[in-house]
Parts: sequence; structure tokens; C-alpha cells
Amino acid sequence: MGERTRVLVADDQDLVRSGFRLILMSYGTIDVVGEARDGEEAVELAQRLKPDVVLMDIRMPHLNGIEATRAIRSDPRLADVHVLILTTFDLDEYVYDALAAGASGFLLKDAEPDDIAAAVDIVARGDALIQPSITRRLIETFVAARPIGMAAARAAGLSQLTDREREILVLVARGLTNDEIGSDLFISPATVKTHLARIMAKLDAHDRAQLVVRAYESGLVKPGLR
Repeated sequence: MGERTRVLVADDQDLVRSGFRLILMSYGTIDVVGEARDGEEAVELAQRLKPDVVLMDIRMPHLNGIEATRAIRSDPRLADVHVLILTTFDLDEYVYDALAAGASGFLLKDAEPDDIAAAVDIVARGDALIQPSITRRLIETFVAARPIGMAAARAAGLSQLTDREREILVLVARGLTNDEIGSDLFISPATVKTHLARIMAKLDAHDRAQLVVRAYESGLVKPGLR
């Protein structure tokens, strides 16, 4: 379609922001439309610029990346703005909460340039998790430590799903794409997408990342199972 992906970079370190700007702008399909030094500025710029993707650091002053993500993803005016969490470690204790707040996935700060650009494109499309195997491992780790009451509440929400929807949710949690799910279930990717929209509405999930969180929190998918 020839449209460029518009990105907002939010990080309290000047060098990190500059580095991501240089990397992303070297690709012909990405524009960095703004930079935020803290979470409050990230929310403000997201509202004003309406980027396709926000690269969001977690540890920032004034408003951390989790709260900033929640503010962006809960704003109906920003329904098309996706958040990609930046982290130094692949098992950051705060990443789980960021995913639960509505982030579409996470990216290691030391990722290769091509991986960074690919991650931005994937999140901009809204159709996949970033590094699903790592994201799944992270979710498993922190769901296991969550209070039992949360799991019970999430499990109750599954009662709204049909058998087919539960089946699709399990496959999403295992990191399969729409095409792969369609192939497994002998249905078209378009039909998978329709089911996913219904599942998200029933479970009050914004995107695939939150569906994975819901699947593990509810116990529908057990840690360690594939």
C-alpha cells in the first residue's frame, strides 16, 4: 500500500532514543514521528500524533511504561495505536504486567536492527506476538506466581466461549499464526480472524498478547505444555 509505519519512541535515556531513531529511520518503511522522555509525555504524544506503534520503555520517571501502556490502550481514540515494550532482559518482572495492560509484545533493547524493524512491522499489523516462544515463557513464569483468585476469575470468563473458540484460544497461546491455526483446524484465516474478534470481545482483551495472558491466567493452557 506504500504507507509508512509511524513510530513513537519512549525512553528516558537520550542515547537509547537516538539509537532507535537512527536504526528505524534507516528503513524505508518506517518514520519516527516523535520521542518521549517519560510515560506522561508518551501518553501525551500518542494522543497528539497517533502513531502506529509506540516503542515503550518500562522504567521511566513520572509515569512508568506499564501505566503509560494502560492509558494508551484504554483510550478509545487510540484504538489503532499498538505498544511494543522495550526491555533489557528477556524475563523482566514488569513485562508481564505490561502485556496484561495491553502491550502487543516486547523487544530486547539489544536486538538486531532487522529484528527491531520486523517487530515494529508485526505489531503495526496487530496480527502476531513478538518472539512468541519467549513471550510465552515469560507469561508462564509470572502467571504461576499470580494469586489463585485471579485464575478463578479468568476461568469464569471462559464459560462464555464456544468449544471452537476455546480451541482457537489454546492455539493462539501456543504462538500459532492465523494461517497456522486455519491449517490445523481446516478453516480459512479469515474465519480464524472472525473467531478471534469474538474471543477478544468476550474476554475483554485488546489483542493477541492479552489473549495469551488470559489463556494462561485461566488455566486453559498450563505452564510447560505446548
